[in-house]
Amino acid sequence: MLTTLVPGVGATVVGSYDGVRQVRVPPRLGAVVALAPVRDGERPAWLALGEDGTISRWDVATGDHEAVGTTIVPEEPDHEPFDGRLLRRRLHASHDGMFAAVVNDYGRFGEVIDLRTGEVTLALDNQGYEEETVPFSLAFGQSLGRCVVIHRTDWNRLDVSDAESGVLLTDRSFPAPADGDSLPKHHLDYFHGALYVSPDGKRILDDGWIWHPIGFPSVWDLAPWIESNMWESEDGPSRVDVCGRADYWDHGMTWIDSVRVAVEGIGDTSSTMRQGARIFDMSRTGENGMAAELLAFEGPTGPFFSDGTHLFSCGDAGLSMSIWDPVEGKLLGVVPGISPTHHHPGARQFLQLADGVVRLWTA
Repeated sequence: MLTTLVPGVGATVVGSYDGVRQVRVPPRLGAVVALAPVRDGERPAWLALGEDGTISRWDVATGDHEAVGTTIVPEEPDHEPFDGRLLRRRLHASHDGMFAAVVNDYGRFGEVIDLRTGEVTLALDNQGYEEETVPFSLAFGQSLGRCVVIHRTDWNRLDVSDAESGVLLTDRSFPAPADGDSLPKHHLDYFHGALYVSPDGKRILDDGWIWHPIGFPSVWDLAPWIESNMWESEDGPSRVDVCGRADYWDHGMTWIDSVRVAVEGIGDTSSTMRQGARIFDMSRTGENGMAAELLAFEGPTGPFFSDGTHLFSCGDAGLSMSIWDPVEGKLLGVVPGISPTHHHPGARQFLQLADGVVRLWTA
């Protein structure tokens, strides 16, 4: 494990725009290709993945950074992009920063790393079927006091493993159908996509799709999946579909709080989609047994983030971020000079990385 601490003499600020700072990436971090927020004790920090595979803990405010691990996930050079989705490295971090996962979004492989020891605890392989259509399904969570990792192990299967030991916690096999031509019980015709864990850690939002092709985000509970019903992610009683949109998935999406979800796009098909947000209540069902829709309003476009009260829309034209009231659908303000791709909820930081410079705004 690498443990060289490089003290920051204060982050190098190269400009600001109405509260937005521009901070140069420390030279010894090298070319940073991915970031993930963590809470390091009382001080929030980021994990940064370098182009060379080095994982560092970085305090953007002070410039301090420390190498804590490395990754050797395969490059997958034969990848063929789907609809402009280029294969890219993605970094995930457990809330306490003890574990990291590096995956190939729109690819097949990844790994989980214990940053206390530098050891790979789990090699990840989603088996490669239609993997170019979705980010690599992965998220960290908590169960019974331990850190767990939720990850795609096949096109229509997610599993949960213990992050420290790599032990599979959702072992299951499909029972053979009585009729050899029929599908087995619990079969799920669903291509798992990006995963979002609710702020209270109890629910999982999955931005997946079904054939042929309809984006169909769904939500289910984590605890029963691990503790009592191994089929919860397939057809458990807590599973609720959010909405369906033909040819439309892998767009802005976020939990607003532990009940409400915001989904980008107003419409039922990609050809008729209007720019805006739809707000759903995952504690209630509405039309056709799907989640109850609370509100739809035009304007926001992804990526989406939330601080538990506001909806932040970060894909607007030009370099700006919009702040919305998700209860009334009103535009509350605009932050010029930043179109962030990352949000650190604990630090209330919004961050955009480009060309060796970080744009940073704190709410």
